[in-house]
Amino acid sequence: MRGTDRGADRGTDNQSRADEYHGRKAVKVSTEAAYEEFSPDVTPAAEKPDADLRDTSLYINRELSLLDFFERVVNEARDSNNPLLERLKFVGILGSILGEFFMVRLAGLRQQVDAGVVEASADGYTPQKLLPLVQQRAWDLMKEARACFSELRPELDAAGIHMVDYAALDAAQKAALDAYFAKQVFPVLTPLAFDPGRPFPHISNMSHNLAVLIRDQSGEERFARVKVPNSLPRLVPVPAPAGAVAEPAAEPAEAPQLWFTWLEQVMAANLESLFPGMDVLEAHPFRVTRDAELAIQELEADDLLETIERFVRRRRFGSVIRVTIDEHMPERIRGILSENLELDEQDIYSVKSPLGLSSLWDLQSIDRPDLSYQPLVQSTPAVLDGAEEADIFAAIRQRDILLHHPYDSFAPVVDFVSAAANDPDVLAIKTTLYRVGRNAPVVDALMEAAANGKQVAVLLELKARFDEESNIGWAKALEREGVHVVYGLVGLKTHSKILLVVRREGERIRRYMHLGTGNYNSVTTKLYTDLGYLTCDEDMGADASAVFNQLTGYATSGHYRKFLVAPTTMRRGIEERIDREIGHARRGEEAHLIFKMNSLVDKPLIRRLYRASQAGVKVELNVRGMCCLRPGVPGVSDNISERSIVGRFLEHSRIYWFRNGGAEEVIMGSADIMPRNLNRRVEILFPVQDPAIVRRLRDEILTVYLNDNMKTRVLHPDGSWEHIWPTADEEPLNAQERFVTQAREAVRRQEEE
Repeated sequence: MRGTDRGADRGTDNQSRADEYHGRKAVKVSTEAAYEEFSPDVTPAAEKPDADLRDTSLYINRELSLLDFFERVVNEARDSNNPLLERLKFVGILGSILGEFFMVRLAGLRQQVDAGVVEASADGYTPQKLLPLVQQRAWDLMKEARACFSELRPELDAAGIHMVDYAALDAAQKAALDAYFAKQVFPVLTPLAFDPGRPFPHISNMSHNLAVLIRDQSGEERFARVKVPNSLPRLVPVPAPAGAVAEPAAEPAEAPQLWFTWLEQVMAANLESLFPGMDVLEAHPFRVTRDAELAIQELEADDLLETIERFVRRRRFGSVIRVTIDEHMPERIRGILSENLELDEQDIYSVKSPLGLSSLWDLQSIDRPDLSYQPLVQSTPAVLDGAEEADIFAAIRQRDILLHHPYDSFAPVVDFVSAAANDPDVLAIKTTLYRVGRNAPVVDALMEAAANGKQVAVLLELKARFDEESNIGWAKALEREGVHVVYGLVGLKTHSKILLVVRREGERIRRYMHLGTGNYNSVTTKLYTDLGYLTCDEDMGADASAVFNQLTGYATSGHYRKFLVAPTTMRRGIEERIDREIGHARRGEEAHLIFKMNSLVDKPLIRRLYRASQAGVKVELNVRGMCCLRPGVPGVSDNISERSIVGRFLEHSRIYWFRNGGAEEVIMGSADIMPRNLNRRVEILFPVQDPAIVRRLRDEILTVYLNDNMKTRVLHPDGSWEHIWPTADEEPLNAQERFVTQAREAVRRQEEE
């Protein structure tokens, strides 16, 4: 059924991807190869350790490490200490992040293989060796997630939440769903036929579909595709079966019984109305995942906004990386999909329905507090509690302020921008925006500031993966309100989190800043752990102005007073601080580093941490996701420990603590220790100036994380992870729940005062 030149077209596409990949790789190598060549070996020859720190066995592959993180996520779904609906949520999270893994990471590997890349990475893997390992591991995780979902279903039934196949419903339930289909679903559907007069339809990325086989009036069998609309709930509420309306769930006694079925099953049962006069022989669900790792040719772009818009459109047509099918799909329909989507056998994943477990996240909306985490009660720092907008600047002048999200509310940040928007003494507001979401109160405040005559400048990063479309919309909205919008620097993503307010105070100009580890997104600030810092430090204000002058104009700066800024000064700044700790250790002094981040991937800095360990520096790492360093290797990393916390909230804060001979230093910001953050992004790490905040970060935040014995996994030298639990003489400590409790108590105390 496929055209005769499709094979040739695919070969041409592969060559285009190869050329595109090699073009991108050349740009990256120009910066990263330099670091790989000379940055790791600045140690004088006489002081070099005996161990070969370039030995591939000392490094864990980043893709396999990321899949290890996914394993930790699915283990949370299996953990009976978690409430039932939260366990179901973790299954949904795994379904979502695995989809992105296929779209980006596995697609990137496929591009390298197609491009003929044979170079091995620092961990010794070539793309050809790694691809089948990654595919098998991802497939194992898909099966593990589905097995976990099957295990949870009896518990959900016992709790009064029933997910039932359409075929198992009684006649009255089916009649109600058929009426729902006729009124709500049928008008949205567009069946697409495939025959000599109509080509095989385009299957959009991450879409749910039905492959339908029909017989026309002449007796000939035909194929059609019907897309499951994502504008309708995939989990459809079902009326209670006869005799079960008043039956309560086991606990709590007043909780109602709830029934759901899958939208695609309702559609499959009503396909006759879409194909009148024909016999519907069978219908089987399938789901397509496409390559989303498309290059943006910035250097040739006259208009970056227009280029990104084209890029987003192109993503819908990327090559197919994965097709998930129902295990009962017959070979003839499977063959039609395989031929027309140009699939290899390893691209087809046959599973038991339902497909696409990310939809399970939708069940979080069920009002069952007994099956969910205790509600999050967000606190506000005492210095800001009850403050009017005009008082925010006075509070910041009094002392620097730390916000620990999600335990502290994001409202003070919105209030800070709103106060600046309405303050007659504020002259200008400048900020960087990476991911802001659909409802963005910070963006609303910026538009209000522009309407009030303030000079407002925004660097809105259009290249934030999977947020491009949203950011394009915000860029246009901001420009309509008179905001000066910049889309980013050529060749670099702007990932820094900074907001600068310039205010006239008598005869002087003072600069106020919010610096953070997370996005200006009021939704994710309730789901991610992040840190925000409010300050009016003069030197940091000067650095902030220098950063914005570089982002919006032609200014270049290799020198900052206090900031570490990528890609110019950050790498060297981190190296110097590690070397300083090495110096303390060699002088026989206590030397200690604590790094908390999302990912540790950069090989030159890993080698520096190995050298620190060899010198006697105690290195404690808390890395949420990818970690390519092997702790506890004799003679190399004996003094390094690595922990990872996966829990209720997504760990997202970055804190780098240095003992520094007792004059401890803490820097925080937007950057992980990855080549992309250090070499190809605009990132900011800033110093914590207030000694009281430094002590709080050390004693009340980092120490709590390091002592967690409920949600912590420890990385062993062989690359395996172990979930640790409290010993008989230890008190259980869940770091995130400790912070939740502290926030609730802080609110209670404020209400009592």
